[in-house]
Formats: sequence, structure tokens, C-alpha cells
Amino acid sequence: MSSEYTSLTHAVTEALVDVLWFIEGCEDEQMDPDDAVKVLEGVGNLVSQLSSGQRSEFVDLLKTMADRESDPARREFLEGFPEGLGLLDDVV
Repeated sequence: MSSEYTSLTHAVTEALVDVLWFIEGCEDEQMDPDDAVKVLEGVGNLVSQLSSGQRSEFVDLLKTMADRESDPARREFLEGFPEGLGLLDDVV
């Protein structure tokens, strides 16, 4: 993760990805699965309310982050993130 961001959008996206990456990797003993689902559904709901332009910007930023990621597992997570949250439904 970079200590310098090109925009607030980039910083918030990095933070969101970090939180969801953590949740994704949690064992049931670390986080209640129902709580994890609620968080993921909440994020999905939030991103579904983004405008088409905001979705495109978000997807582009996630792609840039994936391209720069050195950890293969995290890169795969980043690459699947847009589809997993339904971001690709309206993005061309």
C-alpha cells in the first residue's frame, strides 16, 4: 500500500479493499460469518448506488491496483472485486 495517494478516491478505495481483504481472510473464530456477510452486503449496496461514471472510475482504480499488486492472492482478489460486487453490470 502506498503512503501517497493521487486522490481521496484512491485512498478510500485502498482502505475499503484492505477491510474487505481482511474480512475475506477471516476464519469463523475471528469474525462471525453473519457479520461478514452484512458488511459485504452493505458495501455491495453502497457501490450499487454509484453513478455509471463513478463505477467506471472505481473499476479503473481497482484494475490499476491489481496491476501493481505483487501478492498473487491479493491481486486475484482485486481482479475479482468488481464482478463480485456487481460493478460490471453497468460499466462498458
